[in-house]
Amino acid sequence: MIKKKCFRVKNLLLVITLVCSGVSVSAQEKLSLTLDKAIEIALSENPTIKVAGQEIALKKESMKEAYAGLFPEASIAGSYSRVIEKQTMAMKFGGSAMKIKVGTANSYNAGLQLALPVYAPALYKAINLSETDVNLAVEKSRASKLDMINEVTKAYYQLLLAQDSYEVLKKSFAQSEANFAVVNAKYEQGRVSEYDKIRAEVQVRSLKPSVVSAGNGVNLALLQLKVLMGVSASLEIEVEGNLKDYEQEMYVAALSNDPVSIENNSALKQLDLNKKMLENTLSLTRTNFLPTLAASFNYSYSSLNDDYNIAHYEWFPYSSVGLNLSIPLFKASNYTKIKKVKIQMNQLVENRNYTEKQLKMQATSYMNNMQASAEQIESNKENVKQAVKGREIAQKRYEVGAGTILELNDSEVSLTQAELTYNQSIYDYLTSKADLDKLIGKDIESKK
Repeated sequence: MIKKKCFRVKNLLLVITLVCSGVSVSAQEKLSLTLDKAIEIALSENPTIKVAGQEIALKKESMKEAYAGLFPEASIAGSYSRVIEKQTMAMKFGGSAMKIKVGTANSYNAGLQLALPVYAPALYKAINLSETDVNLAVEKSRASKLDMINEVTKAYYQLLLAQDSYEVLKKSFAQSEANFAVVNAKYEQGRVSEYDKIRAEVQVRSLKPSVVSAGNGVNLALLQLKVLMGVSASLEIEVEGNLKDYEQEMYVAALSNDPVSIENNSALKQLDLNKKMLENTLSLTRTNFLPTLAASFNYSYSSLNDDYNIAHYEWFPYSSVGLNLSIPLFKASNYTKIKKVKIQMNQLVENRNYTEKQLKMQATSYMNNMQASAEQIESNKENVKQAVKGREIAQKRYEVGAGTILELNDSEVSLTQAELTYNQSIYDYLTSKADLDKLIGKDIESKK
């Protein structure tokens, strides 16, 4: 009875703990997210990265399995046989033939058997092959991380672009509403025509769908980032900063002129490891022409009897030590296997050369895009300043009656377009840089 009460008390405490933890989670503030934090969460929570880590563990276990072949194998074996018809021997004694049945009806045997490879070239090459396979799994895991960093980085920039565009459109919509309020007040006073009022109202209504669409774009970009990070869609996230914060970083990168090398590219490294695996496979295939030597030990007990009175059986020990030598003489398939591996090696060399040329071309393309975007940013930034000044002039001209509503609307559209283009040019630079970092194999450690 006392145990049941204690069990109920423990359950009650557990429920209270879970409820309290649930309240604390629901009451927590929004997660303030930076790019580095987003990448850190993705690398720890995304299932793709976890699977890549498990693949490395799997390959390491395979390597341990290859090393296990160097250790002796021990087994306990036992056998029983019942003779149905004993062997008969015909013998002559004094000129007369006699038939004698030889052997016992029951035969028992049990003992310990040990086997140890003394010289096994195939086993040694298999170990080298498994080590290279582990290195290949590690490189594939690094490639998965680079892909994840690239995807999360571009998704983060996409969210910043969506938020900045949303803010630009909201500001334009608010300005259009303010312009409409001014025009409507002038219309009620009879100072402007109904046409001006209609144009101002149309301007407001035409911007409303764009603002709604931009808001949906922010939600979609945020959801995509959450999926890549491997977090719940209900988690509240607040992204810090905006695209303008990266402008200074872009200028520093543009002035550095660091040489770009693709030696650390994951695709090339995987091809090099695949080539090494084929070399090990070729060496492994050639071991089919080499002899193998193994040592064996056997210690057993045996008993031969005609009845089933096992308690009174006599058991006799038997032991032996031996060496087993196997020398291959001829097997036609070994020659074709070697030729196949050599052809695969030639294919891999051609594939690597082609891949290297493609990667160099892509690197040049990304660098050109970054250079073009950097040049456009300065021009677009100046364009925004001019558009702001143009809108101020159009507002003053309209207030004093020297300008038209068309000029006012055009100045607002020009400013909105200039700001959107400015943000887009920064985004284009950052995404090209992210793709270049992935191509050259720039990981988190090298970025710090």
